[in-house]
Amino acid sequence: MTITSSPILSELKIDAARLDRSLFELAEIGKLPQGGISRVAFTPEDLCARQLVQTWMLTAGMTVRTDAAGNIIGRYEGLNPDAGAIATGSHIDTVPTGGRYDGCLGVLAGIEVVRVLHERSIRLYHPIEVIVFTDEERSVIGSKGMAGEVREDAIYYARLDGTPIQECLDRIGGDWSQIATAKRKSGEIVAFVELHVEQGGVLEHLDKPIGIVTGVVGQYRFAVNVIGRANHAGTTPMNMRKDALVAASEIVLAVNKIARSIDGDQVATVGYLNVSPNATNTVPGMVDLRIDMRDLSEERLQLLTAKLKAEINAIARTTETAISIQQTLHIRPTLADPQIMKSIEGVCQNMGLAYTHMPSRAGHDAQEIGRFTAMGMIFVPSRAGVSHSADEYTSFEECDRGASVLLHTFLQLDNFDVKSC
Repeated sequence: MTITSSPILSELKIDAARLDRSLFELAEIGKLPQGGISRVAFTPEDLCARQLVQTWMLTAGMTVRTDAAGNIIGRYEGLNPDAGAIATGSHIDTVPTGGRYDGCLGVLAGIEVVRVLHERSIRLYHPIEVIVFTDEERSVIGSKGMAGEVREDAIYYARLDGTPIQECLDRIGGDWSQIATAKRKSGEIVAFVELHVEQGGVLEHLDKPIGIVTGVVGQYRFAVNVIGRANHAGTTPMNMRKDALVAASEIVLAVNKIARSIDGDQVATVGYLNVSPNATNTVPGMVDLRIDMRDLSEERLQLLTAKLKAEINAIARTTETAISIQQTLHIRPTLADPQIMKSIEGVCQNMGLAYTHMPSRAGHDAQEIGRFTAMGMIFVPSRAGVSHSADEYTSFEECDRGASVLLHTFLQLDNFDVKSC
């Protein structure tokens, strides 16, 4: 009989009120007068929040360490300390004006899972790790460091104000010169499950309390420069124009058409345009635009890219403009592990919770961790799909359900050979 077949374990419950208090207390750090939270990575507010979370980890019976990438790792030992850990976690840094749930729910729910076990003197077979990843909102250096995906160029990770990454990591107990030591192996972490607010409106629209994430999409971004010829808007006949904005407009429509032209859940967006000289009485001479494409399939993203480049070449010919395209971002997709998805699904069925399978179209730390070990994610609804905002909201009951699913998913994963994930 394995430890997780015990009826006592199947009846374990999250202390939802305590989880809610933790979310509220953490949200007080960096709270803005006009609403929202500002707890940007490496700031005094971030450091204060990190200290609070470490205190909670210690009180919950965990040992705590900080790796070279600045990740906080709380460890609750299992019956077999040599077994690979079942891990969870997320981030506690925010965008300049964020909400109280993004990232924080995943960290605090993980701590709450360990609190519940520790209060009852329960140890699983596998150790549990709760991880606070460094700077998820910008560089993702924490989870990239753990996955061994950090670039060697320190300048790449400098802050917007020019502060070197070496100095930033020093502030939180990390060490850029030892960043390679943050890398973990699948034998050390045999499964990783991240609870997160959806940051979108799908679950609310479907009236489903739980989303079982099928994977985190890859992201391709492109910078496109269109050069035409600026000229007088009144004296230049239509057939003598090289209008860069007309060409750019055709690219916008092409991006939308391409995303709809093949089966799948891919999305593509032009969200940035800069027109020059941007004067009412002047034919635009130059336009810079940015394209964002996302999908769970790397092959499909490459197909979309090929279609995009063909369309751009055709538009350049018909508009008599010069168009260049440069890829500025390439993040590979990461699929969720089938066994972890099955475990989450079984937990939802046992708890009588409706669920849906869905991709995550936003990036998460789980995407990087899934590059070296089995990964899964649990989504709970975001009211009106709002996130990265003071209006971000996930109800008390929804947080409770998400944390409960996380707890019992851990029990399920501990109940079979997780190394087979």
